[in-house]
Amino acid sequence: MQAIVTERLSHTYGKRRALDNVDLAVEKGEVFGLLGPNGGGKTTLFRILSTLMPSAEGRSAILGCDCATQAHAVRRSIGVVFQSPSLDGKLTVWENLRHQGHLYGWTGARLEKRAMEMLERVGMLERRRDRTEELSGGQRRRVELAKGMLHEPRVLLLDEPSTGLDPGGRRDLWTYLEGIRSQDGVTILVTTHLMREADGCDRIGILDHGRLVAIGSPDRLKNEIGGDVITLATDSPGRLAQGIRERFDLDPDVLEDGVRLECDRGPAFLPDLIEAFSDSIAAATLGKPTLEEVFVHHTGHRFWSETE
Repeated sequence: MQAIVTERLSHTYGKRRALDNVDLAVEKGEVFGLLGPNGGGKTTLFRILSTLMPSAEGRSAILGCDCATQAHAVRRSIGVVFQSPSLDGKLTVWENLRHQGHLYGWTGARLEKRAMEMLERVGMLERRRDRTEELSGGQRRRVELAKGMLHEPRVLLLDEPSTGLDPGGRRDLWTYLEGIRSQDGVTILVTTHLMREADGCDRIGILDHGRLVAIGSPDRLKNEIGGDVITLATDSPGRLAQGIRERFDLDPDVLEDGVRLECDRGPAFLPDLIEAFSDSIAAATLGKPTLEEVFVHHTGHRFWSETE
């Protein structure tokens, strides 16, 4: 039995289709990333999986329990860390965890032991008597993680967990997540718009306009492109792309501000390309495929953002 499953999951807001027939399977014990720009559907899928809202069409389940019809059982099995802070700033770190435990029926020595354990694991035990409003953003994120894991969930859902963190805080967060996965066998699903963050996941699913356009390990998705990637900056992307098609029998992508093409032997081919279209090319870059290139490969446009 997989940890998370969706089948033809769809959802609409008015006339806008936020999710479009999403089929997804997350294995137990893996770190799975949902990568996409704002407006791609990540937050909608997160809300459905965390039982905050039902889907309009299709089905979703966590550990075999339906997210719509067995929401109470699902909530017992999941820990959730929202993008927006959920801590009470006027309460101490310890009080925030204690009240969280009460929501799940934990009391007494059992709750105290578990809270101490989780705060120690995220490096916040010595700050347990401080009000959370006095903590830095990275420290509050650690407390959020301890709070989400307090009741020993088997699946942890995190919505843009690196929001507001500096690079050091992001590294610390992922160190803690890897510790949770390795020590407790917890399945972790993360939504993110950060390519570097997605690169650290076991597998990722790329969402764009509500569609799951690609799924696999970061390395496998990049290897599927193969060869080299050339990106050309130009004031006339359409005309340049047509010229490349006619002269070199290639099929480049037309971007908002340039042209992108995949080819073998990029270093050898690039000088010929620039010589042929020197009047149209303002700048050229050559590199191996990245997740940004994977996104363009599957969608035909750059990674962009809008309000979801």
